[in-house]
Amino acid sequence: MRGELKAPFGLLYRVRAFREDSLQTDPLLRKISETIRENLLFCQGDTVVVAVSGGADSVALLDILTSMRKLSLNLVVAHLNHGLRDKESDDDAAFVRELSARYRLPFELQRVDVKEVSKERKLSLEEAGRKARYEWFDMVARSCSARSIALGHHADDQAETFLLRLFRGSGITGLASMRLLSSGRYVRPLLMQTRDEILAYLERRGLSYRHDRSNDETVFLRNRIRHECLPYLRTFNPAISERLNNAAEILAADETVLETLIDQRFPRLSRSDSDGVVLDLKAVRAELPGLRFRFYRRALLLLRGDLARIATTHLKKIDQLVHSSRTQGQQSLPGGFTVMRCYDTLHFLPAGKESGSESWEIRIEGPGRYALPDGGTISVRLTEPPVNWGSVPLSRAYFDPAIVPFPWTLRTFQPGDRFRPFGMGGTRKIKDFFIDRKIPLFLRRRIPLLFSGEELIWVCGLRVSESGRAQLGTQEVAEVEIPDFTQYSACKTAGRMVFHH
Repeated sequence: MRGELKAPFGLLYRVRAFREDSLQTDPLLRKISETIRENLLFCQGDTVVVAVSGGADSVALLDILTSMRKLSLNLVVAHLNHGLRDKESDDDAAFVRELSARYRLPFELQRVDVKEVSKERKLSLEEAGRKARYEWFDMVARSCSARSIALGHHADDQAETFLLRLFRGSGITGLASMRLLSSGRYVRPLLMQTRDEILAYLERRGLSYRHDRSNDETVFLRNRIRHECLPYLRTFNPAISERLNNAAEILAADETVLETLIDQRFPRLSRSDSDGVVLDLKAVRAELPGLRFRFYRRALLLLRGDLARIATTHLKKIDQLVHSSRTQGQQSLPGGFTVMRCYDTLHFLPAGKESGSESWEIRIEGPGRYALPDGGTISVRLTEPPVNWGSVPLSRAYFDPAIVPFPWTLRTFQPGDRFRPFGMGGTRKIKDFFIDRKIPLFLRRRIPLLFSGEELIWVCGLRVSESGRAQLGTQEVAEVEIPDFTQYSACKTAGRMVFHH
């Protein structure tokens, strides 16, 4: 086999022929075979999406995986054209297409305007490109039922990432950096090998590759680390990449231990609902700071799907909210997310949820079934009084229609609303009632209030009024029920959250 090797873009080198029968004795191939076997990165017959940019790392990765015939992998080549370098980007795509054809492998191509993604999502070009790539690779994996996605990251990438995250103030989670297998599907078979080893392999194999000139521009921090920082650190220790990789590996092991602990403890002090994630404030406050920060990260990860732009400063602000002497407060986070302190609970909410529901009003002319704006229904029927008043669920109430005649009005809370709570002689502000029941601010507008004329007769699911309530001896009552109001279920238990300790 004879090929061409591309060094700086457009510069070609001729290399000697490579004997096919010497492939199995290649030192790099042996090392990577051991890495795959020892870490169970692939199973025989797996369908694997191979992310190929056309650069040296991904070209070597593709060649190595096709060489491992005993694994019988079904490979699918995926390439994302970022459209950042005009003709050069198109030439990269054409190169990878030709490479796939040479190996007789399926080829998947997608073009994404990364600049537009960066603008729309308010991300740096680097982060926008990364998100676009992973989203595309995931899509290809789903379409072909692939078990894993192979990436060409190597030991020098790992060292660069370690330093990059160190400079940005990352903790253990960030410094643990990349792993051989992450998220159960991203596989990095080259992670233990250096860039020089990969380039030497390509030369031995006589393989050509593309060079992205933007990788030489030191305007990007990662490139400055690659071209300036790491070479300088090698003057202190020539094996600096290996040392940083060892540190990342140790931290990754510690991270696994800590995350296992969080897996065990997080469900005991948290719950999820239609709004977001809720933490038991007292239980969280009793933990050590390192665990508290991990609880916040886990809640945000469940809510957002990632932790992009969540820094230590944000976790500290959440912690200040937890330890504040004020019983209510909130903290805004990147992406429009909000953390709200509501008495003894900490709510992690997506954008818009913190403001609560919009105001609404429904007129109830008489018996029947009425739709509610937030997805449920309210039913009204005339019936006999219940035999056992003590077994009446919170979602149901009974009134004497002779005392509180139709039409009724069902609406959201408004400032100044008052009622006469069952068992009390005087009136009470609904606001004070909500405060006593520790109903979070953002949930208060979701609790429907039932009126007959100007008289509030039921704070739905929480308390009936003395006005119009059915009493012993009443022959016919109006039964009111909200059986399937999903948003309402969170309100019912808001003042008495149940966590499994």
